[in-house]
Parts: sequence; structure tokens; C-alpha cells
Amino acid sequence: MLYGRDNEQAAVDRLLDGARAGRSGVLLLRGEAGIGKTALLDDAVARAGETFRVIRAAGVEYEAELPYAGLSLLLAPGLDRLDALPGPQRRALEAAFGLADGGPSGGEGGSAGGPAERLLVGLATLGLLAELASDQPLLCVLDDVQWLDRASLDALLLAARRLQAEGVALLLASRTGGGPGVGASAGGAPERGLGLPELEVTALAEADATRLLARRTGPELPATVRDRLLAEAAGNPLALTELPVAAGPQALAPGGLPLTSRLLIAFHGQVTGLPAATQTLLLVAAAEERGEVDVVLPAAATLGVTAEHLAPAEESGLVTVTADRRITFRHPLLRSAILQRAPHHQKLAVHRAVAEVLPDGDRRTWHLALAATAPDADLADALERAAVRAERHGGHGGAAAYERAARLTPDRDAATRRLVLAAEAATEEGELVRAETLADEAAARTDDALAHALLDQVRATAHFWRGSHPTAYRLLLDAAGSGIDPSYAARMLFQAFHTAWYAGEEPVIAVLDRLAALPLADGHPLAPLARHLPAAVLPALGRPAAPLPPVRETAEAARRAGAESPVDLVQLCGATLILGRDEETAELGGELVAEARAKGTVGVMPTLQFFLAEAELFHGRHRDAELTATEALALARDTGQHQWVSQLTALLAYVAALDGRTDQCAELAATALATTGPQTAATAAGLPWAHWALALLDLGQGRAGDAADRLHTLTTGPHRHHVSATRAVPDLVEAAVRLGTPDRAAEPYERFARWAAAADRPWAEALRLRCQALLGPDELAEAAYRAALDLHESGHRPFEQARTALLYGEWLRRTRRRTDARPHLRAALETFDRLAAHPWAARARTELSATGSPAPTTSGTAPAAHTSLTPQELQIARLAARGLTNRDIAAQLFLSPRTVAHHLYKAYPKLDITSRTELPTTL
Repeated sequence: MLYGRDNEQAAVDRLLDGARAGRSGVLLLRGEAGIGKTALLDDAVARAGETFRVIRAAGVEYEAELPYAGLSLLLAPGLDRLDALPGPQRRALEAAFGLADGGPSGGEGGSAGGPAERLLVGLATLGLLAELASDQPLLCVLDDVQWLDRASLDALLLAARRLQAEGVALLLASRTGGGPGVGASAGGAPERGLGLPELEVTALAEADATRLLARRTGPELPATVRDRLLAEAAGNPLALTELPVAAGPQALAPGGLPLTSRLLIAFHGQVTGLPAATQTLLLVAAAEERGEVDVVLPAAATLGVTAEHLAPAEESGLVTVTADRRITFRHPLLRSAILQRAPHHQKLAVHRAVAEVLPDGDRRTWHLALAATAPDADLADALERAAVRAERHGGHGGAAAYERAARLTPDRDAATRRLVLAAEAATEEGELVRAETLADEAAARTDDALAHALLDQVRATAHFWRGSHPTAYRLLLDAAGSGIDPSYAARMLFQAFHTAWYAGEEPVIAVLDRLAALPLADGHPLAPLARHLPAAVLPALGRPAAPLPPVRETAEAARRAGAESPVDLVQLCGATLILGRDEETAELGGELVAEARAKGTVGVMPTLQFFLAEAELFHGRHRDAELTATEALALARDTGQHQWVSQLTALLAYVAALDGRTDQCAELAATALATTGPQTAATAAGLPWAHWALALLDLGQGRAGDAADRLHTLTTGPHRHHVSATRAVPDLVEAAVRLGTPDRAAEPYERFARWAAAADRPWAEALRLRCQALLGPDELAEAAYRAALDLHESGHRPFEQARTALLYGEWLRRTRRRTDARPHLRAALETFDRLAAHPWAARARTELSATGSPAPTTSGTAPAAHTSLTPQELQIARLAARGLTNRDIAAQLFLSPRTVAHHLYKAYPKLDITSRTELPTTL
């Protein structure tokens, strides 16, 4: 029976009721040690009853460095259903759990490790939870999240964010606060915002605390002792049940120790009263992180302890042996107390004993490492192999394994090499301070040029994520120029290009000049890319370059030379946009996204889909751009790619501006500008797109002054070379001319004109001519407008063509040629209505009415049936219309089949149909 937990139980009941109704939900219970979180989890399991399938696990301190240790325990009951998962997800989970050899799960050419592998494991977790809930609701319980290894935590968080209609109730508990035996593990969960619905479990009210204490001690407890216990416990249920045992019939002595420390002392006392052999067996159980009887008892036997010595601990209620043969402690603090009170030499012996009975593998290696007291070359080699596996499977823990391997390596050079690897791994895991510390230590031990270059790359990455772009750029440029092999230098220069993009035009030019001069052999996988990038970018910055080949030729040459596709081709896809090769981006981007889906290399998908969405947007396919960006945004959030979260959110703000969703545009832009990642002081990566979105919204709604201010800053500032800033110049020209201050747009226009000439695209020249018509002189305006409209006919950019027609119609009306203006205004209105560009349609309608011609309230083009669908509903409906099954769609969109069915069920009435057979004709 629980006292004073009505609110918490009601919250859990809502979670369970939702799962019974087929809705998934998540709840995280937070609170200090002993506050009753575990009791609430036990109560939830009891309330779920036989209606639910229940799976349960808990984080353990010693497992914090073992990737996927907690997840493997939690999902063990569902491993017989792995065949139901899509191939890449199944292979990723099998590799993460050590059920298969650890090659990249993406198959041939797939990316090894990193965000892609972590995402696949998370998606596999989602799929397995959905499978376990397929025949009855599932209650998934996870205690002590603060000790969960980070790889498991990330996978569960990803699954939690994507749960929708599977009938899964995910209930977690995490400890807050510090003190001995408490605090953040390698996963960093306790104080880390997890982005889940939370409920703070607080102290019991005095009346409830009194009732609980009375149940524990009986009515004979003297009032003075009772009052002291209530005061000492401060409403903490564990204290109310354990402190009386420690105090006996006497009151506790007043003291200044934190409550957690006093609880640990109480548990110390309970363990001390047991036979010595029982204490040893409990220490083995505490050190063996999973509590497996078949490991604990054989390990204890090597220390002279037998199974019979477990009985006193069971009789005192300190431990329980569960039906699945695991030893569980009455409370996690009891495990902490046992580990803390043991002498160091005894803990070493216990870890050695556990390692002796474990089979070969990472668990055995880590126990041996915890038992080691001197350098050990073989053990260091085993730890490095464990680190490689952790990196390959996308799990955190590689840095810790490399570092421990370095400490145990007798050879100085080999130890230094492992410190370099540890620094690189720490960077990948986002532990920037740890990475820099390891880099400094490694650098002080070696004079090797390559090692120093790699360590500078580590430092550069840390500086980049903190927003020190010039410093990061300079470190990478110096590292690439330190006389190292061109293969290493090329990859550093590619990273330097990305860094320089945010540092300004001159750094970009310096990197590209260095890349163009790099002596890569013709058959090197990166050689085609190293030649293409300068040719694609330098002309846009007013610099000469070699002729630019079609991007498909470069991509095929890189593939033939052994480049990893799609990973190595990502920058190639984005570079084509810089000089206006949007059609090449659309084609290559669509191909690479499909390839990434098929191979499971989904870590690069947010980047690729951002470039693809830009190309779709520029071609006037606004709805397609929104679908692509929406999916990419979810993937970017799932993989913690803050740069692309910002960029994609800003692009979606631009789409919202196009159709006049004022509040949504402002909200998305604000989110984009605020999304910078947890360890950076840099401006948001999506800043240029966000400012363009807000300016377009202003311009569409007649606020030319606000639009001009934003656009002038964008097109003359440090980001003026960005794709969005370049494409925003025609908007600045229009806003400045409307304000009567065309001079504000003069310099950006000159740069845009040079860019349009370098781009050599009809649509780019059409936009330049439109700007020229606006800027004057007036007697040349008509010729410029007409020439622009002629070029638009072959440009496949309906939105820009309609805007040119609108501006020409406005000019004609102002020159009193109302009859000539009407066909252009009608054409613009038709296109704006078709594109759902509502502010622009309203403006065209107003202009058309001003010519004396009645303007329809809406154009003759009826809105498409799918306009009422959400982006995800439309994406699912389109795939269903192509004949894909729910399971096929789920695999492609990284959802569960039940979620796909849920969205189709919601889409049918919006489309006024009743089955999927009607989708092809409707869409």
C-alpha cells in the first residue's frame, strides 16, 4: 500500500488507460533517492495486471560504460521477434547486443557507427516495442535511468519520441540530487533534460509520513523517537522504513549528514550484521551488474562462498531471487552501500572472480579492467577491440574503453595512439571537455605530425560546436597543411570547408584554394570531390575556377574510385545549390536519400533532405519541400544534429511564410534561431533561412520596411554567401524599391548580377531582369519584365514566375494600362492560389480589382484534396497509393506499422474516401 501518492497513481493510471485504448505514452518519474519512485513502478506493474505484457529493467552503475547493456536486458523478452524488424534495424540491434558480427548494419557501403547506427538501434527498439504490444498492451518499466548507459538511453529516448499508436506505456524513473553513491553516470541522465513528460515525486505530507512510520514500527514507538524520525526523514519513504531499523529503540543522534548519506549508513549497518561469507556474496552480486545467479554463484565460489550463504540476506529482506534467476536488491542504495563499504583489495578480487566465470566479451573485458592494478598489453588490446565495437555500433563508451586501454598499455607510443583514439571518440560522443583534456595529454607525449594533426582536428571540432568558427577553421587548415598524407588532409579540408562556411567568404576561398591544390592521385576516392567543390563554389564568390562538370559525372567517378555512398557525396549534393544547379541537387539528392533509406545510413539523411527540400522549394514544389523537411527534422532531432534542426526548422518557417501562416512562421523562426546545441555560443545555423522567412512574411503582408531591414542585414552581413542569402536579393530589391530607397539594394544587386552570370541559368537571369526592371530606369522596365517572363517559361519556377507577372501587372496598372495588366495579374493570381501562397494571392486579387476587373474571391482552381492532411498523413497516403503495405511504409518512414495504420485511418475522412484502394485516384 502506498501513502500520499494519489496524484502520482492517477498519472500512471492515465498512462495505462491510454495504452489499453491503443495510444502510446511516456512518463518519467523524478525524485531524490528513497522518495518512492521504485514503489510507484511496482504499483504500476500491479495496476497493469494480466491485461498488460510487462518488461522491466534498471540502470546499474557498473554498466554505465557498456554500450546497450541496459537496453539488452529490457528487450530480452522480445528477441524472438527480431525477424519482424526491417533488415537494417534488425542487423543494427543484433550487432549492438552481440548477437551477430559487428559489421555495419547498413550492408555494403553502409556507414559504420555514428548517428546512423544509433538511430537504427533506436528505431529497432521502437519496432520491437510495437511488436511486443501487437497482441496486448505493453508496460515498459525502467528504473534508475540515471545509471543507464548512454547508448541505451539514447535508443529509448528516440523510441519514446516516436511512440504514437502502438499501445505502449513507457514508465521511467530517474534520481535527482547528489551525494555518495548518487549522481550522474556516463550517461549523464539525472540532471540532463530528457525531453519527456515528467512528474516530480516529492516528500510525503506529515500525515502520510506518520501513517507509514506507524505501519513500519507499530504503536509502541515512543513519541520522542517518532518525532525525531519524522524530522530526520523529512517525508522520505525509504528513510521512514530504514532509519528506524538503524536507530533501534533509540532516537537517531542529530547530525549534519545529507539524508542519502544517512541512508547509506543505515544500509551499512544492516549488511555488517550478516555473516562474513554472506557479505562477500552480496559484494559479488553488487559488482556483477546484472545479478545473474548463474554468474554470481560461480564467481562467489572462487572466493570460497557457497549458495547457502545467500540465505541470511534473503531472510533479512535485503535481496530477492526472482523467477528469472536474478538477485535483486531491496533498494539501489543498498547496492551502493555494499560497494562503498568494501575495501579496495576486496573489490579487485571480486571483479577478477566475476571476469573468470564470464564468457569472452566486453563484460568480461571490463571486469578484468576494473580488477587490473598494472599495465597489461593483452587486456589493453581487448579494451581497444571493445572500443572499436562500441564505435561501430554507434554506442557511447568507446572513449572510456580507449582511455582505459591507454592506461593499461605498457608501450608509450601505443598508449599515445590510444589516447588519440580516445580523444576522437570523446568528440564523437559529444564530450568536448574530455576530448580536449585527452588531446592535450596525448599531444604532450608525441612529436608525430599525423598525431598532432588528428588532435588539432579534435580541438577544431570542439571549437566548432562551441561557436568559435574562425579558431576551428584555422586549426583544420593548419592541420591539413602540416605535411600529412593527402588522404588525411583532404578529409580535414572537407571539414574545414563546412567550418569556413560559417566563418565568412575569405575562409571559404582559402580552404577551396588549398583543396584545389591538394596532390590527390586521380584514382583516389576523394579526388573527384576535391576537384568539383572548388569549381562549384569559387565562381559564386567571384573567383575563377576550372569548368564545372555535371554533378552526376563527379558522383559516378567518386563511386568508381571507391568513395562511400551516400556518406562521401553529401557535400557534393549541397554544393550544387551554390551555383544554382538546383535541378542537379533535386536529382542527386532524391537518389542519395533513397540509397540512405535502403542501406540504413540514416544519419546523413537530415543533411541530404535539407538540400533536397531547398531544391524542391526553389522549383515551386512547396508541399513536397514541407514533407521532406518535416521528416528530416524528426530525424535530426532523433540523432541530436542541432545544426540541421535549426536549418530545417528555419526552412519550414519559410514555407509557412509563403502561405501566410503568420503565427507558425514566427514560432518556427524563433525555434530555429534558439537552436544552437548544448555547448555552443555560436549563432544558430538556421539564421539566414530564418531571417529570409520572416522577411518574406513581412513583404507578403505589405511591411516593406521590416522586410528591407532584415534583408539588408542578411545580404550584406557575414552570411551573404549562403544559398538563402543569395536567393533573397530579389526580395530586398522589391522591398527597397517599395520604400523608395533603391540604393539600399544596389551593392547586393551587383553581387547578385555577377552570381546570375556565373550560374548561367535562365531562371537566375529572369530574376536579375526583374530586379533591373524594379531598379529602373522606368523606360527600360517593360523590356526587362517581358524578357524575364520569357525566360521564366523554361525555368519551372511557378512562384517566381507569378511574382514577376504580379510586379509587371502592377507596373502596367500604375502606367494606366489596365487592360494590358489584367492577363498578367490573372495568371499570377491563378498560380498563387494553386500554390496556396495566400498573401501573394490576396495582393494579386487587390491589384486585379484595381484594374476595374472583378477579381474572384478564389480562383477557379479548386484546392487539392490533400491540403487538409498533415505532412505525415500526406506522406503515408502517397506511399499507400503506390501500393506499399503498412509494414513497407513503416520501414521506409521509420515508424511502427500501427502508427501508419493510425494515420491512414485519420486521412481517409479528410480525403472523403473509405479505403486505400481509392488513394491513387484521389491523390
